[in-house]
Amino acid sequence: MEKFIIRGGIPLKGHVEICGAKNAALPIITASLLTGETVVIKRIPKVSDVFTLLKVLKTIGCNYFWKDDSLTIDSSSITSTNAPYELIKKMRASYYILGPLVARFKKAKVALPGGCALGTRPVDLHIKGLTALGVKVEIEHGYVSCKAKKLKGHRIMLKGPHGPSVGATINVMMVASLAEGITVIEEAAMEPEVIDVANFLNKCGAKIKGMGTPIIEIKGQKKLKGIDYSIIPDRIETGTFLLASAITKGNVTVNKCLPEHNLALLTLLREYGVGIHEDKNNIRVSPPKTVKPLSIHAAPYPSFPTDLQPLMVALLSVTLGNSTVVETIFENRFMHVPELIRLGADIKMIDRYTAIIQGVKQLSGAPVMASDIRASAALILAGLVAKGETHISRIYHTDRGYDHIEKKLKKLGAKIERVSDPTAP
Repeated sequence: MEKFIIRGGIPLKGHVEICGAKNAALPIITASLLTGETVVIKRIPKVSDVFTLLKVLKTIGCNYFWKDDSLTIDSSSITSTNAPYELIKKMRASYYILGPLVARFKKAKVALPGGCALGTRPVDLHIKGLTALGVKVEIEHGYVSCKAKKLKGHRIMLKGPHGPSVGATINVMMVASLAEGITVIEEAAMEPEVIDVANFLNKCGAKIKGMGTPIIEIKGQKKLKGIDYSIIPDRIETGTFLLASAITKGNVTVNKCLPEHNLALLTLLREYGVGIHEDKNNIRVSPPKTVKPLSIHAAPYPSFPTDLQPLMVALLSVTLGNSTVVETIFENRFMHVPELIRLGADIKMIDRYTAIIQGVKQLSGAPVMASDIRASAALILAGLVAKGETHISRIYHTDRGYDHIEKKLKKLGAKIERVSDPTAP
C-alpha cells in the first residue's frame, strides 16, 4: 500500500498535458471485441482500471501490446465468454464487456461489477436494453448470464431514476451495431464519451446517428472492421487541474484538452472569480482578484459533472461565505466530506444529496483516507492548500482514474510525494 504526503501552500504554475479520457477508453477497448480483427487505440491513459480490463481481455483469449500510449488489441482468437469475479470485482466498467460478447458470440457470463462505493448504481438499465434487443438475461450467484438466438433492433427508453445512463447507452449502442434492423435509444446519455464510442463504432463500419442528443438511432450491420482510433481528452482530468490551479491561486495552462467539453465548469469558475483564457485545445487559469461562494447542482451532461463535485467541494471549503452543493446522481457521492472536515472544513450535510459549506480561511494538514477516485482527488486539492502535511491513504483509488497525478503536480510546483504506507492493513 502507498500514500501521498503533501505539503501545502504553494500556488501551482506551468503547463500540464491531459491524457485520453478513461471513461471513453474503457468502453472503446471492449468495443474492439465486436470486430474480431486488430484495433489500434491511441491516447490510452495508463490507469489501473485500464490494466484491470486488459487482464479480463487476456483471460478470454485476446492479445494486446503497448507502444507508448497506443494500444493494439487482437480479438480474433477469443476462447471464452466468461469474465471472472477475481478481476471484475475491482472495477465498475466491467459491464462493458457484456454487450460486445453477447453481440458477437450470442452469449456471455460476467460477474457483477465492483468499483467505487458510490451507491447502488444498478445494472437494471443495461438488462432492460439487452432484453429489448432479444437477449435473455439471468442474474444468479453474483453473475450476469446472457444468451441470445437472434438480436433484433428495438425502440428503448433508457432513462433511470437519476437521469440517463452512460453505461447502458453505450452497451445498447454496441449490441445494436450488430443487431438486425434499427434500434432507437430514447433518453440517451449525451456525454462526450458516449459520442466518442459512437464515433469509434462508426469508423468500424457501424451506422449510428444522433449521438450527443437524447435520441440515438443505430442501424445494425453484419460485421465491423478493425481500425486505428484516437480517443478524446479526459474532461475530468482537465477539470481536476483547472480546479487545482483555482484552489492554489495558481497560473496553470492545461494543454491538449477540449474546452467545449467543460463548459459548465468554465462558467462556474468565471463566476467564482478566476481568469479563464481558452483557445481550441488549451485552457489557462489565472489567479482571482476576489472570489465568491457558489451554488452548484451536479447532474448529467451538459450540466456540471458529478465526477468534479468532490473537487468543487474542496475549493468551496476555502472560499469565504456560504456555498451549496447538490448531488443528483449518486447517493453516496459525499464520502469525502468527513475527511475534508478532518482537515478543518466547515461542511454540513442537510440530507444525502445536499451539502452546505461555510468557507474557512485555512485548512490544516492531517491524516485522511480516500474512498473513491474523485474523493481522492478532492483530498489532494485540499492538501495543496492546507497548512502543514496532509497524508492521504488508500491512493489505489487515485490510480484507478489518474495517470501518475503526483508527477504532473510536481511539475507545477506542488510538494507531493508517493511513499510506502506502513500503517496500511
